[in-house]
Amino acid sequence: MFLTIIFVVIIFSIIIIVHEAGHLFAAKKCGVKVEVFSLGFGRRLFGVKKGGTDYRISLFPLGGYVKMAGEEPSEVTGKEDELASKPVGQRFWIIAAGSLTNYFFAFVLFSIVYMLGAPMLSTEIGEVLREYPAAQAGLKAGDQILAINGSGVKYWEDVVKEIQRSPVSGHTLDMEVMRGEKRVKIDVKPDIRETKNIFGQPITRYMIGIAPARKVLPVSYDPLRALYYGGKKLLTLTGMTYQGIWLLVSGALPLGASVTGPIGIARLMGEAVHLGVVPLLVITAHISMALGIFNLLPFPVLDGGHIIFLGLEKLRGKPLSVKAQEIITQIALVLLIVFMLFVSWQDLLKFTPLGKRGIEKQKSVSLASDSAKKQKA
Repeated sequence: MFLTIIFVVIIFSIIIIVHEAGHLFAAKKCGVKVEVFSLGFGRRLFGVKKGGTDYRISLFPLGGYVKMAGEEPSEVTGKEDELASKPVGQRFWIIAAGSLTNYFFAFVLFSIVYMLGAPMLSTEIGEVLREYPAAQAGLKAGDQILAINGSGVKYWEDVVKEIQRSPVSGHTLDMEVMRGEKRVKIDVKPDIRETKNIFGQPITRYMIGIAPARKVLPVSYDPLRALYYGGKKLLTLTGMTYQGIWLLVSGALPLGASVTGPIGIARLMGEAVHLGVVPLLVITAHISMALGIFNLLPFPVLDGGHIIFLGLEKLRGKPLSVKAQEIITQIALVLLIVFMLFVSWQDLLKFTPLGKRGIEKQKSVSLASDSAKKQKA
């Protein structure tokens, strides 16, 4: 348990360092004085001063920050090396650099994963669902799918793609499977069934009623192909993330069940620590990508909110007043704190005994109610 906590703190610290290093590099490149680069918050423990910047380790190691000259509106004195003295375009890149660096870091990590060996599900069938075409055609758990309609399949995602292409190929799937030491050919005609997508929404799709076995194959590529697949993975996840954000904003997804906060993320990271290097790199890449995306959302307090202020300044020809910025920021900060408390409470209900006790109590009440109804009948 203690070792897991240490790993979680280290990984969070690395992601934060990457983010703040992006701000630091961009600020220095644009001639802005960086007064403090801190890993952690609170009292300074130790560090070194170089190039006018205090690189320090602070008391509370989870998190970090960069303190730039003239960063706060109330601290602006008009000096050339202050953030506020720089053109809007330069300030934009300084503010966005942290998130962009996190996003690039995720790309690097995904590429490394594809070089080391990305986990992919094999084509072995783990379960055949009753009253589905696969069961009626004679497919069995343990069958290894070799080819569909003459196309060889190596991984489970290949199987899914071929099933979804079935309307193009005449609706019937000519499947070749390895059953024990025998090759068996089976024809299966997919049905259109209702299921749920990754966001839990009901959708209709072609299905035959099979589920994969929990057999994972490591798939590694040369550096160039690993960069390609790492970028492709990142873009796919980015699209899914923005889709999820839109569904949350539009009310199509319930907030409590769909969002995970620091407690849930730490739990996932703790599980990844015990699974090995590759799962740990994967979850770190996911978190770095998510930090890059969410921190650019147009909400005050976040970097995206500061970019909105820059956009307004560009349109108006002058910045919002210090008072207006402070009021907007304070309101946004209160809303963000409320949101984080809500998400953390949901995490407690989902991942701790507190929630389990509530679920068990709810089940007991439900069973008692059902029993009372039966007695009345």
